[in-house]
Amino acid sequence: MKNLFQRVSQAPTRPPSAAGGPKTFDVADLYRGPIDAGEPVDTATGLDEKLRQAYFWIVNHAIISPHYDIEYNTTPPQRYQIGDSKAVVTLPTGQSYSSFVLLPLLNFAVRRRCLLVGGPGRGKTASAVLMGLLAGYPLDEVHRAIQHGQPQMTISDLLGNPLPADLIGAQSMSDIRISWRKWLGMRVKIIDEYNRIPTRTQSALLTVLADNYAEILDHTYECPEAAWYLTANDDAGGGTYAVIEALRDRIDVTVHALHFNSRFVRDLLVRVEEGLRPEQVMPQRLVFTVAEMDAMKNAIRQVTLPAPLRRRLEFFASQFELCELGGAQIEYRTKDTVKLAGADFATLSAQETGRDRLRDLGTQTRNGVSVRALMSALEFAKALAWFRGNASVELDDLRNVLPFVLHDKLEPNHEAPFFDAPGNGIYRVDRVSWLRLLFDSACAEYDRLQLDTADPVAALQEELAQGLDGVSENEARARIVRIERLMAEQARGAKLYGHVYDDVLALKYMHQRYTNYLSWLQWSS
Repeated sequence: MKNLFQRVSQAPTRPPSAAGGPKTFDVADLYRGPIDAGEPVDTATGLDEKLRQAYFWIVNHAIISPHYDIEYNTTPPQRYQIGDSKAVVTLPTGQSYSSFVLLPLLNFAVRRRCLLVGGPGRGKTASAVLMGLLAGYPLDEVHRAIQHGQPQMTISDLLGNPLPADLIGAQSMSDIRISWRKWLGMRVKIIDEYNRIPTRTQSALLTVLADNYAEILDHTYECPEAAWYLTANDDAGGGTYAVIEALRDRIDVTVHALHFNSRFVRDLLVRVEEGLRPEQVMPQRLVFTVAEMDAMKNAIRQVTLPAPLRRRLEFFASQFELCELGGAQIEYRTKDTVKLAGADFATLSAQETGRDRLRDLGTQTRNGVSVRALMSALEFAKALAWFRGNASVELDDLRNVLPFVLHDKLEPNHEAPFFDAPGNGIYRVDRVSWLRLLFDSACAEYDRLQLDTADPVAALQEELAQGLDGVSENEARARIVRIERLMAEQARGAKLYGHVYDDVLALKYMHQRYTNYLSWLQWSS
């Protein structure tokens, strides 16, 4: 029976992509010598295939998550409506995945910070432990390294202690040696129930999680790059102590621990009767070496993101930051200005600005998309494309990772007219579906404006991105005229929606660049 749990399919988990493998050129190759001092990387089996084998082993033998909420379709799928609420069930025609298993694995591949939320007994800690085993640590070492959040947890409990003998005889801080906790040096770090940690200890945890080092008594410990897994029973991050905002902001992806499907109790019965636990029988061939983990992350970085897809992400992100009545100067008309001032956002957002409040996606949120969230979205979209064996990110990759990246980053404004519209009340509680709908709505608006074929601001940006070397004075003046004409068109026609706001600021930026360039040309001649 143990062999049954350790079985890994010999057949490829996914047919090779027609798009070909990742690009072969890397700038790092220019600096790499003929001798590689690192551990040899097993390239007989692709690392993406190895990660997919790990995914299917966890889904089928360990966590048992028969949910396919990350859907891909190669042909139009069959759809059914069930119940009085007309719940839509889709039968995907492409290889689809369970977010509860896939996102932690992608987090393992890119070594970022993953929060697992859900009720007790849903496999959050078990999932994190499996990631530690994938990194090659023995089970008992993974268990010892787990930091269990509890109300009495001190900084010393978390990071380590000064040696008692040094405390007595030391003449200065530098004479005191620190006994650092072993978990700080591991490549998989697990913080169980992080929302039960006292606020002061959370601040120490933030330094390790955000800046990758620990500090006690003027001594620092540099931690290796690691994949983080934090768990919480409360979706809102509540608990014994409120989680400090900076700590929540550092989390890159939030995943729901989905419920156990009662049709699979038979699998639990087998475990009981055989006395086996999945984490005790993980197949050795699924374990990644340090060199493989490094190679995996490098391969993900090489996945490309096409410019048209990047523009859709830019258009989506531009919808949310604008608060037209939030400031007097154009640059300060943002939701962040309102938040910093402690003003009443609900009152400001409810005032008339001429925009269609139902159509305006920006009314649905209380904040904008941060730089950190955008970088996480890009990294996880690349990881998902690589996991699927592709060399380039596709629209569905981006659509599937955004709800998990923005889950705790984009705060819904439940007072917006959208949530009061018939049938939309469900989005007050189902944040993943709401975020996915936001992206779909932004893409629909992007298509309506035909920005794939007619985007004059993008054309001007592309022109500027080529550099100013060799640009004549006449050419610079011509570009300034085109910018001013485009600005005049924006001022004549459109309401100030979020994407118009970002376009206006981009035009102002380009106008300033050419103005400065003209001044330099005149001075140098």
